[in-house]
Parts: sequence; structure tokens; C-alpha cells
Amino acid sequence: MFESIIQKDKELLVFLNNLGSEQWDALWLLITNQFSWIPLFLFIFFIIIKTFGWKRGGFMILAMIILVAFSDQFVNLIKNSTERLRPNNDPEIKESLRHLINPQSFSFISGHATTSTFFSVFVILLLKENYRKIYFILLFPMLFSYSRLYLGVHFPIDISLGIITGILLANIYYFFFKKLDKKLFI
Repeated sequence: MFESIIQKDKELLVFLNNLGSEQWDALWLLITNQFSWIPLFLFIFFIIIKTFGWKRGGFMILAMIILVAFSDQFVNLIKNSTERLRPNNDPEIKESLRHLINPQSFSFISGHATTSTFFSVFVILLLKENYRKIYFILLFPMLFSYSRLYLGVHFPIDISLGIITGILLANIYYFFFKKLDKKLFI
């Protein structure tokens, strides 16, 4: 059964990846680049400082920086433990994929999906009481994650479980963050 799931995962990736075309490649390369999202991060930091002030807002931004560092290390631990080849390195399907980049690290779970979801859900939990439209930030992990399929560097399972992991980590992190926030600021 597990082999059947892995096979379907590969087939779905080949299908999704081959929907791409040269006219869209530059856009998806831009979307997958973390530095392209700096304006979003700066906007979020601005909203947090505006809403909570410099001291408490600064604490929240520090918590986000720690969140990203933790998420990155957590994902690397999982990747190095599972050692699943990236699709662009998988001899069974690499010739069937359009790939524009060629990362050599392992695939499972997607760091892009995990960290962007973790960050976005945490931001929503922080700001949902003050900004109803904050849920639009979920477009960030959706696009960021899909870019990895488009580029043929992650399997759908890597992305899906990365998103689920990001949601779980964000809720756990927020639970402990609120406890510390209450001690320090309320």
C-alpha cells in the first residue's frame, strides 16, 4: 500500500509539473525565491509594530525570527532522517519533469511549505483580532508551496505534510508564545 501511495505521488507530480510552460517559468522562479517575499515580511512587521507598539511588537518579531530558525532546523532534521530523493534527482521520474533548478538536498518534508505555513498561521493567530483580512496571508504559503511542484523539486506529499506540520507547529508555538507574552506584557 505504501508503495502505491508513493507511485501516485510521483504520478501527480509529473502531471502538475508538466502543466507549466516557458512563459510562466520566470514568475514561478520569482515566487519560489524567499527574497521575493521581503516586502510581505516588512509589511507584517510594520503591522505588528503599529498594532502592538515597539516593545511588545519587537518581542513578536523576535518570536517570528526564532520560529523561522526553528522551523528550518526541524525540517532539516526530518529531511536528513528520511533521505527521500528530490523529484529532480529521482531516476524513475526525473526525465519526465520540467525542472529549472536542481537542488541536491533531500525532499521530505518541504521547508518552503512548512516554514511559510508556520509563519503565516502564527501571524494570523497574532493579528486575527485586529485585522479581519489577515487571512489573505495564506496566499503566501499556497503560492510558495506550489512553486516547488511547478519547479519539480518536491512531491505533493512533501508539500502536503509540510503544510500540516506548519499548521501544527504554529498552534503549538502560539500556545507557548501566549503564555510568555502574558507574563511579560499583560
